[in-house]
Amino acid sequence: MGKIRVAALGNEQEAKQKQRADARRQTKKSKKEKVEGVGMRGGERTVVMEGVELKPEIKKLIEEVEGGEPSAVSNQQPAKQKKKKEVKPKSKRYRQKAKLVDRNKFYALGDAIDLVKKTSLTKFDGTVELHVNCNIESLGETKVLRGAARLPHSTGKTVRVAIADDELLGKIEKGTIDFDVLVAPPSMMPKLAKFAKILGPKGLMPNPKAGTVTDNPEKRAKELTAGEINFKTDPDQPLLHLVVGKVSQPEIELKENIEAYLSAIGKSKILKATLSSTMGPGVKLSPA
Repeated sequence: MGKIRVAALGNEQEAKQKQRADARRQTKKSKKEKVEGVGMRGGERTVVMEGVELKPEIKKLIEEVEGGEPSAVSNQQPAKQKKKKEVKPKSKRYRQKAKLVDRNKFYALGDAIDLVKKTSLTKFDGTVELHVNCNIESLGETKVLRGAARLPHSTGKTVRVAIADDELLGKIEKGTIDFDVLVAPPSMMPKLAKFAKILGPKGLMPNPKAGTVTDNPEKRAKELTAGEINFKTDPDQPLLHLVVGKVSQPEIELKENIEAYLSAIGKSKILKATLSSTMGPGVKLSPA
């Protein structure tokens, strides 16, 4: 059985009841009609109801479809909320070591090296690094600084230098990269071009500006093995991160290596320099 409606007596009540019934019928009818350009399937007719009030966003959608423009509503993706990166608190040991360093003070090179040794946190022989913020105004149009420094002492890291030949290219093609620096004669550069996407992001692609493309690759390989180190700023920031040596090295060796780096970079290109050990706090170097 269908629903039984009970009509209320009285002219006013009957009129109100009729108005409500008309409103329900009109609502059902508007839902059955198709809005032009929205939700169509093949073979369906489209009708725009006169007197039906559409939402502003639907009107805009219809106008875009009729005008042949892409729908902003349909293409809109919900914004992804970025997860807040949790900053892990520093260890108690780090905080104790960091108290030895005045973060607002610039230290002379000898004093800075002494502090880096005292604030070293690792149980193993930590690495001493020099971090340089370059003066971007002095880098020219490319905003990139590259160069080479000949260090008088070892950094504690063995530099593996390779010379490009057909055998080495075969290894690279198989995914084997067992070198830190690649030197190549000009004649090998066309063959190396196909590996640019592999070597480039790793900073291993030979480059004439870095002195790794040369007519005498054997001589250049010996120079690099003996302690000449190429450096280049980060791809997106004017920063240099340079390995100086080990915490256990004598202070004089670390000092001379740092001075060699600073000299190769150039005083005018240095905005700020900081020294640190592995996982240790930074120590600002005096610009003098």
